[in-house]
Amino acid sequence: MAKKKIVKKKDNVKVKAKDERQAMLEEIQKRLPKEVQEKLEQLKGKLDTFKKAIISKFDKYIMGIALLPLPKRFPQNMSEKEVDEEKKKNNILVLIDDTEPTKMSKGELKEKLSVIIDKTAKDVDKSFATQTLLLSEVWQSCYDGKYELLPLIALAAPVYDTGMLSAIKIAELHKSMVLKKFEKYIVTYALAGSLVQGRATPTSDIDVWIVIDDTDVKKMSRAELKDKLRAIIIGMGMEAGEITGIRNKLNVQTWILTEFWDGLKEANPVFFTSLRDGVPFYDRGTFMPWKHLLKMGKIKPSTEAIDMYMSSGEQMLGRVKSKLREIGTEDFFWSIFTPSQAALMLYGVPPPTPKELPELLKDIFVKKEKMLTEEDVAIVEKVLNFRKGIEHGTIKDISGKDLDDLLESSQKYMKRLKLLFSQIERKKSQERVQELYEHLLTTLRDVLGMEGVNRVAEAKISEFFEKEMVETGKVPAKFSRLLNNVLKAKKSFDKNELNKVDFQNIKKDAKELLKFLIEYMQRKRARDIERAKLRVKYGEKIAELSLLGNNAFIVMDIQAEDKVMKMAEIKEDGSLGTLKKIDEEDYEKALAKVAVPLKIELSDALFKSLEKIFGNYEIIL
Repeated sequence: MAKKKIVKKKDNVKVKAKDERQAMLEEIQKRLPKEVQEKLEQLKGKLDTFKKAIISKFDKYIMGIALLPLPKRFPQNMSEKEVDEEKKKNNILVLIDDTEPTKMSKGELKEKLSVIIDKTAKDVDKSFATQTLLLSEVWQSCYDGKYELLPLIALAAPVYDTGMLSAIKIAELHKSMVLKKFEKYIVTYALAGSLVQGRATPTSDIDVWIVIDDTDVKKMSRAELKDKLRAIIIGMGMEAGEITGIRNKLNVQTWILTEFWDGLKEANPVFFTSLRDGVPFYDRGTFMPWKHLLKMGKIKPSTEAIDMYMSSGEQMLGRVKSKLREIGTEDFFWSIFTPSQAALMLYGVPPPTPKELPELLKDIFVKKEKMLTEEDVAIVEKVLNFRKGIEHGTIKDISGKDLDDLLESSQKYMKRLKLLFSQIERKKSQERVQELYEHLLTTLRDVLGMEGVNRVAEAKISEFFEKEMVETGKVPAKFSRLLNNVLKAKKSFDKNELNKVDFQNIKKDAKELLKFLIEYMQRKRARDIERAKLRVKYGEKIAELSLLGNNAFIVMDIQAEDKVMKMAEIKEDGSLGTLKKIDEEDYEKALAKVAVPLKIELSDALFKSLEKIFGNYEIIL
């Protein structure tokens, strides 16, 4: 059974790779000239038949199949008839992978495959003319400084591609763009990486490297030259990807000549392998001499380079130890400390220092709320103490076992902390719901009290609200429904039966009801206070008298710019006591304390007091 599963997984990988290749191929075809796309569409059926036929026979050899463009020029010794015959042909390139050793020579392999491939093509369509090309031939032509095959492959319209055709296509276009702008600086442009090493996959990057001549730089530093050209060259790589449809594949490495030479002398593996495996797409006479010298063993690392590489092992181990210390001192610490602070802040406590954290967690979440255990807090202490031990030097080395233990403990604590957050949020929700509910009940009782209904039991509040406020037309029926929704939801919340959505809805209903009730009280208070006012005309002036509870407030002249306000106590017989001057703030405070509905009594004693204050006066209704 296990074997079948493995096979299935490999098959899935192959299918995925095939799909990726097909998607890339279709994207490239979309970027071809219109006339080429039309020709591909006309030949699609026959090209597919030819492709399937040769792949079924030579699957492991076929790297790419492409429709070649017509030559721009034909030999002068060809007759018009011969030229016409050539134009009718559909030339097809078949790229063969000959990197794997075979029992036959490369020449024999090419000859054998060419005959079969050409016959297969003619069986499909007489106009098909195949050109079978070995990958080693392409590379050898580049080594010989003959680059004619590269633009031919780049201009071809791919029908099937395992990745090499697209690599040559984008690299050739990118090379042309780079040379057009910076030819005098470019020493070498080479294809490298897994593609030329025979280890490429459909998802492999297309690696190219460029060497820039910095030996005659005068106007800027070598670093500036490299950075300036590097940024532009990489930008050209992205542009080439857009033009060809081969996106996110070209990986460009740019070096200056002195840097590359120093790298070779110092036995830098990157430069060694780049030179050993690279294929030049452009060279000004340095790449191939270097490559030959490398093969001859003439480029050897110096004693200093060997010593440097030997010591690099110890340096790397030192970095590993340093990194382990950093993980032990910082990474685990912050992974525990910061979320713990967040939990305390959610609870409503200011974030503590590392030293205060364990005790605060114990006091609040272990002893008071019983949401954590002593074991949970012990993990926090362990992580904090481990960090302290490294900082103070009591812990010298960190083993893999130490890290595994810290990781396991930290993960356990974080899992518990997630639950703690839920518990805190639940508690805070309960407090908010209770606070909102109590505020609503108080406001409801105030509203009913203004209507003369006092001391209403909680269980009867909905009934009285319906009877006194809704049925009398003072409040729309909608608010009775909102009240019932809130009361019902409160019971569900107390039983832990309310989900987050219901909780948000109940908050919304309660706030809407509260807003309406407060506005209702404010409007009623304003009406009652307005009814408690009298206007008194005396001489040319008009005063305003407000009888609020046990006090009378008088604006001596409402038409004056600087209004004078006085207050007097209302005695038991209804007369006014001694007047004293007050400011507007005192009046506002008195208004806030007044209970409504107001009981106003206009007595003879009051009118006599007004006569004493104003002399001859009249009441304005």
